[in-house]
Amino acid sequence: MSDHLDITLLGKDYRVACEPGERELLQNAVSLLKSKLQEIGDKTRSSGERLAVMAALDLAHELISRRHAPAGTETVLENEAIQRKINLIEARVTKALEQHQTLF
Repeated sequence: MSDHLDITLLGKDYRVACEPGERELLQNAVSLLKSKLQEIGDKTRSSGERLAVMAALDLAHELISRRHAPAGTETVLENEAIQRKINLIEARVTKALEQHQTLF
């Protein structure tokens, strides 16, 4: 039986079907995509469909690079994923701090 996950990307809400055992993986994929959208959006000031296409191309490139990477490069790729997560957390903290600074 399929379940669903409600997500928001680029200000739009989506309901995505997922198998019950795949929920956490899908949530991780959403987190990765949001991180990539944030990263590219910050660098390029792109938005909307253009931003989504650029993020999709970047993620596809990473996937293909991993498939063709020589043995031993997994650590470098894992470090890049960790750095993306750190960048996303940093952006969220910065945004939250900016919102709270107006209170003081």
